[in-house]
Amino acid sequence: MANIPYKIYLEESEMPRQWYNVRADMKKKPAPLLNPGTGQPCTADELKHVFCDELVAQELNETDRFIDIPDEIRSFYKMYRPSPLVRAYCLEKKLGTPAKIYYKFEGNNTSGSHKLNSAIAQAYYAKKQGLKGVTTETGAGQWGTALSMACSYFDLDCKVYMVKVSYEQKPFRREVMRTYGASVTPSPSNTTEVGKRILAEFPNTGGSLGCAISEAVEAATTTEGYRYVLGSVLSQVLLHQSVIGMETKAAMDKYGIKPDIIIGCAGGGSNLGGLISPFMGEKLRGEADYRFIAVEPASCPSFTRGKYAYDFCDTGKVCPLQKMYTLGSGFMPSPNHAGGLRYHGMSAILSELYDQGLMEARSVEQTSVFEAAQMFARVEGTLPAPESSHAIRAAIDEALRCKETGEEKTILFGLTGTGYFDMYAYAAYNDGTMTDYIPTDEEIAASLANLPNIG
Repeated sequence: MANIPYKIYLEESEMPRQWYNVRADMKKKPAPLLNPGTGQPCTADELKHVFCDELVAQELNETDRFIDIPDEIRSFYKMYRPSPLVRAYCLEKKLGTPAKIYYKFEGNNTSGSHKLNSAIAQAYYAKKQGLKGVTTETGAGQWGTALSMACSYFDLDCKVYMVKVSYEQKPFRREVMRTYGASVTPSPSNTTEVGKRILAEFPNTGGSLGCAISEAVEAATTTEGYRYVLGSVLSQVLLHQSVIGMETKAAMDKYGIKPDIIIGCAGGGSNLGGLISPFMGEKLRGEADYRFIAVEPASCPSFTRGKYAYDFCDTGKVCPLQKMYTLGSGFMPSPNHAGGLRYHGMSAILSELYDQGLMEARSVEQTSVFEAAQMFARVEGTLPAPESSHAIRAAIDEALRCKETGEEKTILFGLTGTGYFDMYAYAAYNDGTMTDYIPTDEEIAASLANLPNIG
């Protein structure tokens, strides 16, 4: 094996020219989105009332393995891609592990995360369709920031509904969005009918991604010339994010590296799905084997304590039904610092792969997550986002296990972004005031009891 540099960069000419659609290699496909009124699979025409036309086509495409990336999108990608694949030599030394640890760093852009990969694609298709603007939700703020940047680039209006607890915890993230021209509303709000209903039922709620999705969808469907765009969960988003995994695999292949374990944080699934897609494709085709680990917050454990069933993607129950691992669309996660991972459900693609036993999942408490984040920051020099730090926690645990067994495993994880807008969270950890809230079995059971009655 060649001597591995600290950071591996692909040449600009080696950037992917196509997105990879993992569904094409899945023998058992994800279950279709259902119309909640009819219980039948959503048609393209029905989805086009909510989403851009071309994005609907991508959402329903289960057969094309590769989809060309338009030149205008690739040109924007070149502002911050290819992103580096980093060998965590200092972390390995700190842990005293025989394991080799790599991470794909997606924070080298103003949005501070991987979210820009899909934001620019969705804004491009909205502009191509001749729309005036788009609406969306955001949890920790990375997606809202990324979309505001993309909309500014294409001169589109951008309306963001930001989970209220994050709106209050992260005022600077909010101001970045406004700097790029977006309007930002704390959710749930009194600006939509669904927001008013949620506030009436949960007057003191800090909100959730499910609430914010409901408001953004209502705003899009009641405003002429607008469509709704989503930063995670949907299959079209995982398609766009496959650029992460495609670059990672190309960089590893260049140096003869094969990961044994691939780890990603899991909220809605965009980062994890994007990172693992080409590797999962090899596994599905029988060309190679990998161990995949999804890491989620113990406060919102969709995979590890949820149910695989059809559910609404939003709290207000205005979106299509998706079969996924869910805690129930009415589940209100605690207002902790898991940020963008506070979502009641999960990607249909990842849910199906998990149900087939092709990947693992574990949940971790936030104090343990920030312990790992602090260690990583001190030795690797990058302050990680709380979401990313869930993957760091699992990577450290796997490396320590290798230390115990003497196995020289190669570990790869996704560093989705930076944590410079998350200092309230770091302050709580440093002050010793951070706590771990884990929902009880009774709380989860009560939420799951309200799942729609669909097999």
